[in-house]
Amino acid sequence: MTPKKPYQNFLNNLRKAAKTIKLSPEALQRLEEPEMVHEFEVSFELDNHKKKTVPGYRVEHNSARGPYKGGIRFHPEADLDEVKALAALMSLKCGVVNIPLGGGKGGITVDPKELSRSELERMSREYFRIGTEKGIFGVDRDVPAPDVYTNPQVMAWMLDEHEKVLGYKSPGVITGKPLELGGSLGRNYATSQGGFYILMKYLQASGKKPEETTIALQGFGNAGAYFAQIAHKAGMKIVAASDSKGGIKRAKGYFESKKLNEFKKESGSLRGNFCDGDNCDLEKMRREDVETVSNEELLQLDVDVLVLAALDGVVHKDNAKKIRAKAILELANGPVTLEADEILEKENVDVLPDILANAGGVTVSYFEWVQNRSGDVWEEDVVIQKLKKVMQNSFDDLMKIKEEHDVSYRQAAFILGMERIVRAMELRGVI
Repeated sequence: MTPKKPYQNFLNNLRKAAKTIKLSPEALQRLEEPEMVHEFEVSFELDNHKKKTVPGYRVEHNSARGPYKGGIRFHPEADLDEVKALAALMSLKCGVVNIPLGGGKGGITVDPKELSRSELERMSREYFRIGTEKGIFGVDRDVPAPDVYTNPQVMAWMLDEHEKVLGYKSPGVITGKPLELGGSLGRNYATSQGGFYILMKYLQASGKKPEETTIALQGFGNAGAYFAQIAHKAGMKIVAASDSKGGIKRAKGYFESKKLNEFKKESGSLRGNFCDGDNCDLEKMRREDVETVSNEELLQLDVDVLVLAALDGVVHKDNAKKIRAKAILELANGPVTLEADEILEKENVDVLPDILANAGGVTVSYFEWVQNRSGDVWEEDVVIQKLKKVMQNSFDDLMKIKEEHDVSYRQAAFILGMERIVRAMELRGVI
């Protein structure tokens, strides 16, 4: 596999889209580099009273359309290049779904699995305290959210630390919070619900019914599990699913989402319900009509839609030609590499890109921010109906650009997001 170069991949896609619409060099230059890059050391006390220091980042890409918005991730491989790329993609993502926010991203290079709960809390608070004291975070300036290995509890610690520094309440400074601290109903499954609405619009445009649609799902964490539930309810047929330990497929027929959840709950992994390493319970597999499948094999199944809800870079130049799905839905960030994109386009595989397909999360984060600022609390059905409208309108807007320029879904999304950001910069007189 080619080494990951996330920011270069972003730039390549950006420049390709810019060339299509003949964007001015000045406007392109503004989009190529983030407005602010913050690097700092996060020092916190371990339970043995020793100090640990880890690198922390916050990249603020573009604020022409509104305050910076984007998650904070804790990961041993998080680095500045990755955070820069994700911040830039967030700018475009907010533009694609037409919400008044810019793009940002944060991270700490750390393995959170090696930390106790109290150590995780001290690190989270220290990161956000530094960011608050430096003037990075603020309800009208930069509004983070959960990302890889962060969750509502981490957001709660960060919010509390922010308010301690300020000396007053400011719940809108962070989204993805627990409901008790101003979180929004519907936020926990917003990414999956938004992706489902995009897939439904795509199927409608393709003349295909949900009940005729077969799905292979890679990734059965929060996004994957919720998507399975939503898709199954709509009549779609999930013929295979996997997590980090491998996957399972139906020998005949398809899975009910409830059954997949049971498998995952019973053993902690889908494959683990039937196999311990290479030793598999063949009788149980026969009884449940299940066959095992590796993550790589799942990618190559002959299905209508391959849903990628796990890691980045899983479809690359070495396996792209083996993809037999007619379409790919990117619920994860960056699961298809730039080289794979070009191969899939030649093979007539439609890729519904992450900056559209997984934008349900940031959209409901925006709704949470709005509720916090107004002091209002919306009912769950109100949140979901608003999300549906945003996602459907975004797909329609993207399709106009796709048809006008005869480009891929990803390039259409880049153009859509780019044009909205550039227009905001022009109105401000920045360019």
